[in-house]
Amino acid sequence: MPALAGGVDWSVFQCAKRAYFEGPICLKAARMRIFFSVGEPSGDLHASNLIRHLQRRSSDVECVGFGGPKMAAAGCNLIYDLTQLAVMFLAGALKNLKTFLVLIGEADRYFGKHQVDAVVLIDFSGFNWWIARKAKKHGIPVFYYGVPQMWAWAPWRIKKLRRLVDHVLCKLPFEVDWFSERGCQATYIGHPYFDQLFSQQYDEGFIEQHQSSGRSLVLLPGSRDLEIERHLEMMLDTSTLLKRHHPDLNVMVACYSQTHLEQAQILADKMRCDVRCFVGRTPELMRMADLCLACSGSVSLELLFHRKPTVIVYKVSRLVMFLQSIFLRCKYITLVNLIACHDIKRKAVRVYHPEKPGAEPAPMPEFLTRVDCPERLARALNDWLREPRLLEQKRQELNTIAQRYVQPGATERAADYLMTVIDPKTEMKGTSAA
Repeated sequence: MPALAGGVDWSVFQCAKRAYFEGPICLKAARMRIFFSVGEPSGDLHASNLIRHLQRRSSDVECVGFGGPKMAAAGCNLIYDLTQLAVMFLAGALKNLKTFLVLIGEADRYFGKHQVDAVVLIDFSGFNWWIARKAKKHGIPVFYYGVPQMWAWAPWRIKKLRRLVDHVLCKLPFEVDWFSERGCQATYIGHPYFDQLFSQQYDEGFIEQHQSSGRSLVLLPGSRDLEIERHLEMMLDTSTLLKRHHPDLNVMVACYSQTHLEQAQILADKMRCDVRCFVGRTPELMRMADLCLACSGSVSLELLFHRKPTVIVYKVSRLVMFLQSIFLRCKYITLVNLIACHDIKRKAVRVYHPEKPGAEPAPMPEFLTRVDCPERLARALNDWLREPRLLEQKRQELNTIAQRYVQPGATERAADYLMTVIDPKTEMKGTSAA
């Protein structure tokens, strides 16, 4: 059998197609059918939790669409595992273009043949814009849960959002005002990542075994291969500089996969770095950490949850650095810093530099860079290591932010909102947004 672009087995896709367009599932008379389109692994997790909450509210809810294995395990009738095509940048999208076009066509046909009460989009905006177009063509209301960060990049896309999306469910507190002021119906429900963190289980035995009597620094180089390639060596260099002044510093590397663990161990041995590398132990390592050095991303929310003083770094190409100077509209790249500030709008032309005289202090000092900068990172971390008072002040600052914004219940509020808008007779069961 021929394969779809990206190496996807065409026979598997055909089986899924027959199951939905020819099989008995098409005959099911669901009182309410919700179509999901999710393309990122993180979105797969959030969608799976949302599906469970929806089904608890009504046994007549049928969830179908594109997603990942977690959604399927939660009871979603998966037409196609879109998470296996999760891509970064234009080259990745072009590689899988044929597959994306086929899936858009299948969604269009599905909307035409079945009653669909709502379409829920999560992240993956390039593909999901097309799903929204097809839904609107068939008169189906569209909800965006985890809307594209237009406030950061290309705000002119708001016209497309107003045209194609009926309801925006906001994860970040400042997003409601931003979207509402631009004519979008927006509701703040909170970040579903915190729901996961509040239910997180920890291996206390591991913590007891590896807890050091000295202070601990945890390195979090990222979850994508490109992030590891760009950040790991720079972070290891930073730890070496710090250990010259703090020889008792316990340095641990949190790896996302076994492949990343092997890369980290080989590189650490080559550089003769005194570090310990672990895979699948990020929650425990954060619990043990006194301070952290992390790649920018949603990990900053987890670090806020744990109230861990953190320096953020993100290395980009020369081209991306140039483009951000033109298109980036917010003053920070770190979600925690954006949540905490009163005005996210970027006023300076140059990238934020925490060491620059007069720079506005941020809860998590961040370094957006196109070159390795271990000396700068080490200086920022060394301030906390030299002055325990500053380290405690930073913990208290993060605690103040967390008490206001780190709240569970986002998934429940999203499910309540969806059910009451789709079916106004549904009674709200969740709590109000923080």
